[in-house]
Amino acid sequence: MDALNLSEDERDLVRSLIVADPDLVLDDDQVMRRLIGARTGERNIVDLRDRLVERLEKRLEKMVAHHRSVVAAAYENVEGARQLHRAVLALIEPADLSSFLHRLTHDVPHMLALDEARLCLEADVAETGPAAGFGEDLHGRVMALPEGAVAEYMALDGAHAQKVILREAGAESEPIFGEASPVRSEALMRLEIPGSAAMLALGSADPRKFDPSHGTDLLVFFAGAVERLLLQRLSDSEE
Repeated sequence: MDALNLSEDERDLVRSLIVADPDLVLDDDQVMRRLIGARTGERNIVDLRDRLVERLEKRLEKMVAHHRSVVAAAYENVEGARQLHRAVLALIEPADLSSFLHRLTHDVPHMLALDEARLCLEADVAETGPAAGFGEDLHGRVMALPEGAVAEYMALDGAHAQKVILREAGAESEPIFGEASPVRSEALMRLEIPGSAAMLALGSADPRKFDPSHGTDLLVFFAGAVERLLLQRLSDSEE
């Protein structure tokens, strides 16, 4: 339709559509090229060109921000992998069970920039509490839980049959970490120990450290390494 033959009502309709939704014009590359290339010095063409530049600048800012977030996430993943690998190497060194448990519950949290670690083993006990017989210097970091408590605790947020659970930690974590614990988020790793259900619990004071949306591949690897090393130390202690 030739614009010169538009009636006044038709012109008003076109104008009202553009005013109501400027993106009809601004998101149309062909229309914008025609407007920018138009031979006119009228104010509305300049305004449209400025508006287009402004939109392009905003898009560029969003792209830069997204790029930075991707780089930051990649760096965090690399650093997390480096910390976990260093922790596994440190756990290989102790020759006996007591030293291994001390390294796991005392030293590993510092290596991973965390606040707490608990090894939880199901046993014939009535309630959760410090386990006996694993050394005097563990200070309650190896816990004895009633039978079935590991699966019940890991399923508190509705998750089932998962090797690793990431979530915020509330009052329900107090039997594991203690009432005075600063833990606000936790990573729970199920360990396959013959004859006893087991769980490694890592805690952080940062409520966003272990977010359910985060990937768990590294922690699955770490849980597998701990599981194998613990089984070896338990086997050696029985000989």
